[in-house]
Amino acid sequence: MSVADLANAEWLQGPDTQAIFAALDGSRRRTRAVGGVVRDTIMGRQRDNPDIDLATELVPDEVIARAEAAEIAWYPTGIEHGTVTLRLGDTLAEVTTLRRDAETDGRHATVVFGTDWTEDASRRDFTLNALYCAADGTLFDPLGNIDDALEGRIRFIGNPDERITEDGLRVYRFFRFCASHGGETFDADGLAACERAVGRLSHLSAERIGAEMLRMLAAPKIARTLTEMAAINLLAVQADQLSALATYEQLGGHSAVARLALFDDVERFREQWRLSNDLVATAKKAQAAAELFAAGRVGEAAYRHGELAVEGLAIAAARENWGHARLAETARELASIVVPKFPVSGHDLAGLGMVPGPALGQELARLERAWVDSGFALGKAELLTLVRP
Repeated sequence: MSVADLANAEWLQGPDTQAIFAALDGSRRRTRAVGGVVRDTIMGRQRDNPDIDLATELVPDEVIARAEAAEIAWYPTGIEHGTVTLRLGDTLAEVTTLRRDAETDGRHATVVFGTDWTEDASRRDFTLNALYCAADGTLFDPLGNIDDALEGRIRFIGNPDERITEDGLRVYRFFRFCASHGGETFDADGLAACERAVGRLSHLSAERIGAEMLRMLAAPKIARTLTEMAAINLLAVQADQLSALATYEQLGGHSAVARLALFDDVERFREQWRLSNDLVATAKKAQAAAELFAAGRVGEAAYRHGELAVEGLAIAAARENWGHARLAETARELASIVVPKFPVSGHDLAGLGMVPGPALGQELARLERAWVDSGFALGKAELLTLVRP
């Protein structure tokens, strides 16, 4: 999609979007879409999230009053910073009053509301995020950086050191956007500023860092980006893990879980990035599946890990540099396996006189091991003959 096609964007032409614009003086261009939805439309990128960000000359109280008058639901999601969220139908719009930072310590900013669009653009992070779109689709580019969006260049607005001082998380956002929107190319000035800032980021919360890293892990290609982050000591990852990650991507992999599993010490990242227990548990299961594939135990990987075995296979192939041929052969073997249900239960062993408890559980596990090792060939009767009461 080109700039000329912006007016025809589905998100912009939606009746709910237009109704929100109408309520907020969009026809007079006092409210405009900004940031991600504009950027991605211009770059021709499919957006999974249809939510839109709006910038407005209206102060929050007026936004709320106009929303109520138009029967649009509103929520004070960040009103101290000038942000009110509106919902109409399926459309969610985060509306923020034009502002400038009067004071900032890199974590929190004291903002002053205004009506200067160029000043509002100048306080944003990257040039491709300082693009605005009026209700009729007219592009507004106050800083004159449309080419950065069209060509996928990630550049800080103005002085990179100043932008990072305003919010240290922009270091992580720089790398995330380089991965997701910049083709893993890195502006030299921005990269140098990030390196200078590495020792001054201890104030950032693990939750904020983790949110950026998880979005990065979901990008199509990240191996080169993480390598650059490691080179400036922003990310502690071993060279062999980065190499495996690059191989994983060459094999066509792009799963966030598998990428996390390729980092051997998942527990360390649980703390550093405040990862959920479910995500860490899934990554560990993928690692366990990979170990089974590395040992040639394809059937057991299928039995113990189900659909997650596919990720384990990719991880094993990347770690050991299998190449496409071996990966394809093992994938065919995996696809051909139909794993039956383990035919013996604790009830069966109790029927043979075993007392429920740890010993019974251990015996059941031993029989399961024998069944798996047989390629699932042993039947119930055969397995029961192996019981050691």
